[in-house]
Amino acid sequence: MFEAIAFYLFAFLTTLMFFITVTTSQALHALTALAAGMIFISAFFFILGADFLGAIQIVVYSGAVMALYAFGMMFFDTTREVKEKAGNKYIISGLSIVAAILVVLIFAAPMVTDNITALYPMTEGAGNTQEVGMVLFTKYLVPFEVAAVMLLVAMISGIVLAGKKMDLSLTLFSTAEIQDMKKDKEKRVLS
Repeated sequence: MFEAIAFYLFAFLTTLMFFITVTTSQALHALTALAAGMIFISAFFFILGADFLGAIQIVVYSGAVMALYAFGMMFFDTTREVKEKAGNKYIISGLSIVAAILVVLIFAAPMVTDNITALYPMTEGAGNTQEVGMVLFTKYLVPFEVAAVMLLVAMISGIVLAGKKMDLSLTLFSTAEIQDMKKDKEKRVLS
């Protein structure tokens, strides 16, 4: 009974936090709601008895990833409006489908093959952390390394893209100059 109540409570809170993340126009509110949603997801792991995964969810996603998001937000001027160019819908859809198929194949290949066996079988009395480590670094080593490379590529790409957009730094301007920039922007929008 307790598990059912906890599941529905955390499911509602997680959905609410991610809804706020998607619908809010304030970057800080979105980051805060995203961090809260990640913490609520870790509650599911604790309910299921996967303490290691719950702790990793909090440390990695709510801690490290949210810190990186907050650090990345410092590079962008959130007061300026972003105009996005719409690309070719067919190319975007096709690349998305190909990427999804590749991800499924990469993660499904080690699970399908029977010839991959753990070098060190699970021992009696091994804890949750030891079991996860043994499986992760034997059977699922290739997907683990591929995910690490993908995260590295994403981090380098984010740094490169953030560096290209930094033509003005609002921290170097006085308050009066920032107000003048806002007034000029409003005049351009109205005209």
